[in-house]
Amino acid sequence: MQTSPFSIRLFLTWTLLVLSLHAVCSCGSQQSSDKRTPEEIRLDRSTRIDSTTLPSVLHLDSIAGYEKLSSLTAEAWILVEDSLGLLISSKSADQLMHPASLTKMMTCLLALEHGRKNDTISITPDVFVTKDSRVRPGDAFVVEKLIYEMMMQSDNVAAVALGKFVGGDTLTFHRMMNEKAGYLHMDSTHFVNANGMPVNAPSVGNMSTARDLLILSRYCMDDSLFAQIVRTRQMDIPFIDHRHMPIQNTNLLLEQYKGCIGVKTGYTRQAGACLASAATRNGITLHLVLLKSKTHASRFTESAILFDYGFNVMEAFLGHQDN
Repeated sequence: MQTSPFSIRLFLTWTLLVLSLHAVCSCGSQQSSDKRTPEEIRLDRSTRIDSTTLPSVLHLDSIAGYEKLSSLTAEAWILVEDSLGLLISSKSADQLMHPASLTKMMTCLLALEHGRKNDTISITPDVFVTKDSRVRPGDAFVVEKLIYEMMMQSDNVAAVALGKFVGGDTLTFHRMMNEKAGYLHMDSTHFVNANGMPVNAPSVGNMSTARDLLILSRYCMDDSLFAQIVRTRQMDIPFIDHRHMPIQNTNLLLEQYKGCIGVKTGYTRQAGACLASAATRNGITLHLVLLKSKTHASRFTESAILFDYGFNVMEAFLGHQDN
């Protein structure tokens, strides 16, 4: 039967619906799937990575943009289509690495889930762990606004303050982070702090993989407030005492790449330059985690190269289905 000449968005919806029904049938009856809670559906979608569908219908190395991937300096990445987790490209996605400030995605998630967003939070001397911060002891904020500061400016002190606020103490919050990682099936991840800063011994610290961080990023982006925060480019953060602090999102891909909707930058000398990102075009959403790129700038240019390739792959995939 001939396929109707739908727009790419409508055709993508149809294609993914067919694939979704196939996946459901392979795992059990449709009736059983319908009984899942919204949280069970969210968890399943966030953790699903399908590495077989695209290679079964496409020669991925023949798609425009593939030739650029060998020049990327990043040591690890993973790129997927969001609706079904179709794996488009990966490199060393299961290698243990330092996540740097991508850690703050977990801190933000727990703050949104457990924090009282309209409460007041103060910066106390015990959470002032570094001078490399926009906030200072004695400053006070509404919790939600400090979350914006942490995610947009990647503020390390804000992350520690939020962790203590949510957990009651920092050690309890670190346990909450690891419990949530276990719940999300981030099986190679271990957190020791809320901000991703390196600890004294270079061989220890927060450890994760590109695959695990992709699961976290996809799960977080299903929270509407999280998604709003990470796509915000600039804003003024109000203090409780009515001062204001202008902040700019460190994720330059929001400005540089059409369709970018987040997510989080990261950098330490151990971790290199990192970026969790997402982009949407023509109804297709791609998620990417890129780790240990060579420079601050290269994490953005290399992510753009991967996104361009990913959208080309999805266009080819839909074209193949149309024939």
